[in-house]
Amino acid sequence: MEYLESFKNNIKSLRSEAGLGQVELVKRLGVSKGIVSLWENGLREPNLSSLILIAKFFNVSIDYLLGLEN
Repeated sequence: MEYLESFKNNIKSLRSEAGLGQVELVKRLGVSKGIVSLWENGLREPNLSSLILIAKFFNVSIDYLLGLEN
């Protein structure tokens, strides 16, 4: 799915731009261990509550995370 490809690239880019490692992002988001790696490798889709949490944390829209806007 195209949106999953966009999501994994966008979250990886946002995390990198923020200077955070995967473990640090897991701690800051309060999500389960290893989930960021699964998202970034396209092995797991985020649920709606995770999308909202990520969008708020990085101050971007869900549409941006999914590649529906620039």
